[in-house]
Amino acid sequence: MAFEHTSVLLLETIDGLCIKPGGIYVDGTLGGGGHSERVAGKLGESGRLVGIDQDEAAILAARERLSVFGDKVTIVRSNYRNTKEILSGLGITKIDGMILDLGVSSYQLDTGERGFSYRFDAPLDMRMDDRQSLTARDIINNYDEMTLYRIIKEYGEDKFAKNIARHIVMARQKGPLETTGELNQVIKAAIPARMRAEGGHPSKRTFQAVRIECNRELEVLKESLEDLIELLNPGGRLCIITFHSLEDRIVKTAFKQAANPCTCPPGFPVCVCGKVSKGKVITGRPIVPKDEEQKENSRSKSAKLRIFEKA
Repeated sequence: MAFEHTSVLLLETIDGLCIKPGGIYVDGTLGGGGHSERVAGKLGESGRLVGIDQDEAAILAARERLSVFGDKVTIVRSNYRNTKEILSGLGITKIDGMILDLGVSSYQLDTGERGFSYRFDAPLDMRMDDRQSLTARDIINNYDEMTLYRIIKEYGEDKFAKNIARHIVMARQKGPLETTGELNQVIKAAIPARMRAEGGHPSKRTFQAVRIECNRELEVLKESLEDLIELLNPGGRLCIITFHSLEDRIVKTAFKQAANPCTCPPGFPVCVCGKVSKGKVITGRPIVPKDEEQKENSRSKSAKLRIFEKA
């Protein structure tokens, strides 16, 4: 299957980067290379783009798509949490901009055997990087009921989380749950029939929660943002597209903290904590896809773009 993924908020993200022809840019979630292709197209002879992704299929697709740019583009298979080390290995200490598109790709969702989607019956996998050992199967069969409940409630924001966790634990007593189809049946049984018709597929939230846990998506984001802001040159911009309220909250909080890190009580006449602003938040409110994009690409509906500029 060809790696196909429609880049969400493409024009808004490229505009938000304020690309300089001679600048150095990083795409921390390379995917099929949609955003990177636009960035590389705006770079001059001295410009440089580093693309990072942990998914082997994405790397292969992006390498082919971006080959026309030659040495201007460097592609690395890794997680964006390692950006600082990756750049250091390339002799780069500062960058002029970076993109993170945190959504699971259409390719990953539409490739049944990857186990990301409830639409296909496939082994419970959900790893974005198949080199890691933890899979969705491990989570579903080995996590205790309380931990499963917490994950489904927090990451899936599912009001039936307690019942779903209980049903999973009951079902696996007869033997391990091996496939997405088996998990689907368990989730379906845990949700009252009259509620299953509301709010989309009954498995959507649980699958999202397990995927986030499997790939440590929120932890990686939270632990990386400060370092990524530090990597920016003055005037450099960090553009982040989120698809989940928890991701968006993490980005919003980190950007606000970087813009105003002062810990002095509000009544103090002057700042004495010595913490200096690292820049400014460009997006008071997040940028969301226009109606036209949402109609053309239903997966863009929950997307939000936030932009931070380094001082």
